[in-house]
Amino acid sequence: MFGFQKTFYFFIIQFLICSLWLSSCQTVDLYERVMSIPKQEWQSKFKPQFNFIIKDTQSRYDLFVLVRHNEKYEFNNIWISLTYQLKGQQPVTNQYELPLANNSGWLGTAMDDLCEHRIRITPDEGIALKGGEYIFTIGQIMRKDPLENVLNVGLRIEKKP
Repeated sequence: MFGFQKTFYFFIIQFLICSLWLSSCQTVDLYERVMSIPKQEWQSKFKPQFNFIIKDTQSRYDLFVLVRHNEKYEFNNIWISLTYQLKGQQPVTNQYELPLANNSGWLGTAMDDLCEHRIRITPDEGIALKGGEYIFTIGQIMRKDPLENVLNVGLRIEKKP
């Protein structure tokens, strides 16, 4: 009986420690969504849309673009256009060059023949967002159309600590 109680208390203590550790994380995920690219060929006319609502206007946010491709992707980068619009206001479009590889290889996380990138496009201090409903649209603006071997594209928004 004593061995059971000792083991039980050990697991309770471990559970409490893990709970405290998880609740003390500095980053709070706000939004993440990934969309599949049809036939793994990203055509310039295919522009995935991401909708979400911002309620906390006191916080600053980091914005990430997520890209997943296979090893046959032939470029070291990808150029995208990112359009965002707060409902009822004019859309704003920016272009970004996202580095995917250097001379040493892929910069993202690779597993088998897949590579996944999470690339922050906001400055270190993050950005302030007004409250309301946002619509983000991501399009590829590479010279090659369709852009082959791209599997997914996505958007991730995190609150700054």
